[in-house]
Amino acid sequence: MRKNLENDEFCNSEEEDFATLFEASEKKANAGAIQSGEIVAVSDEYAMIAIPNQKVEARLKLSEIQDESGSLLFKKGDQIEVFVTSSRGGLSASYKKALKSKKLVEKIAEIQDNYENKVIEAKVIKRNKGGFILEYDGIDVFMPRKDSAVRDDDKALGKTFKVAIVNIDKDNHSIIVSRKKFFEIDDKNRQEMSGKLLENDGVQKGIVKKIAPFGIFVDINGIEGLVHYTELSHKGPINPAKNFKEGDEVEVKVLGYDEAKRRLSLSMKALGDDPWKEIEKELEVGYAIKVTVSNIEPYGVFVDLGNDIEGFLHISEISWDKNIKHPSNYLNLGQEIDVEIIEIDTQNKKLRVSLKKLLDKPFAKFIKQHQVGENIKGKVATLTDFGVFVDLGGIDGLLHNEDAYWDKNRKCKDELKVGDEIEVKIIKIDKENERVSLSKKLLEHSPAKAFGQKHTIDEVMKGRVIDIKDFGIFVKLDEMEALIRNEDLYPLKKDELKVDDEIECVIAHIDEANNKVRASVKRLERQKEKETLKAFNSDEKMTLGDKLKNRL
Repeated sequence: MRKNLENDEFCNSEEEDFATLFEASEKKANAGAIQSGEIVAVSDEYAMIAIPNQKVEARLKLSEIQDESGSLLFKKGDQIEVFVTSSRGGLSASYKKALKSKKLVEKIAEIQDNYENKVIEAKVIKRNKGGFILEYDGIDVFMPRKDSAVRDDDKALGKTFKVAIVNIDKDNHSIIVSRKKFFEIDDKNRQEMSGKLLENDGVQKGIVKKIAPFGIFVDINGIEGLVHYTELSHKGPINPAKNFKEGDEVEVKVLGYDEAKRRLSLSMKALGDDPWKEIEKELEVGYAIKVTVSNIEPYGVFVDLGNDIEGFLHISEISWDKNIKHPSNYLNLGQEIDVEIIEIDTQNKKLRVSLKKLLDKPFAKFIKQHQVGENIKGKVATLTDFGVFVDLGGIDGLLHNEDAYWDKNRKCKDELKVGDEIEVKIIKIDKENERVSLSKKLLEHSPAKAFGQKHTIDEVMKGRVIDIKDFGIFVKLDEMEALIRNEDLYPLKKDELKVDDEIECVIAHIDEANNKVRASVKRLERQKEKETLKAFNSDEKMTLGDKLKNRL
């Protein structure tokens, strides 16, 4: 008796029916059949089988008759049933194919009267010109390519598909399956089942089968459904992987059936009333509420309002301190805090809160404790081209370059570094703009003050011209720069002067606070005129006295 099983020889076109495909295979008498033979020789790799009515022996791979430990299941002289095929190299035998063949016969006998629309799971093990060979329950079944619904044959190999049995050929001992037929059956079942699931408000229990970034897949009585991440909670989009795991039993509401994607559309947040309606009625921007920290991220904190709604506390709203590195440095999971609502967006289901708005502003606290003219210590927080910002404990004050040093050529960024502790004087508090101006140079005597201790107003000095400006000239008096304005240059002519010329002038003004000295040539000339007139008048008075004296 020969039982054909080898579908690899099918060469017919895809349009031929299944019976034709298998008849073509059966016509090759020696192409594949179960034969009973005797093991006549055993080598390291093969066992030689003597087949009745065959002139040559069939070769059987030794690995097919070895157990897991490598021991032989048969020995020389034993009878064995094998599946025999012929080729140019002679006869080949397979013990495993013979077992599959016998199992196939048994399976056909088992299901031949009740196989219509039977759905099975089978794994693709190889392909041929007619279609694919699949393994099911230890036997091989055939799936024609036109019924496979497979786009790429190579990618199908090794995959397990659900297929429907469409034909059993008892004469040729073959089972034909179709993936397309399974889809038809499955779609019909899904539509019928989805209709039933929508009954009783569509509330069902299911098992989480898979978790994806966009949602969770839930199995309900064999039908797959998706709960999109936007349908998981009224809190808004949440990370499915952080809240669920495979195998969890969940309660969902069936929203409908997506025929295109062949799955149920599910929701978890639809199980209850929308709490955002309550939020819209009960809360307003500016309200202070108590919340619980539910999640901490580098950019902020999510807080639970206790009614399946989460609010967001941005890192910038945690504290007035601008140097927060991470929210976890200030808050802990599960911590209860009071916050102020700063935004309610019920349409987009967003609620933002602030913690720092319920805390005293550092500036308000600062102006209560400090005043203009006070000396204070702080740390350099930021360097800029125009100066530095100094951390005064909760607020930053600005120390401008011109307020840092009496020498105009010195810059803060060249003298200081971040973290340096320095002492400064508060010179201005701008309450409206919440700004504090600082000075470092006022802690030291100005060069003008030292100059004033050596020299007096109207003192005559000689100076060297060091700069010429539109409004006047600067001269060097000792180590101090002094300004002579244009109107104070007379009788000198400005256009006749040049740098390094030496001129004589008098000290006109010493501004110790602003480190400025003004000089005047004009004032010197007036002073000289006064002295000349005074001397002249003195001479005149003595001459007249002398004359009167002589006359008397």
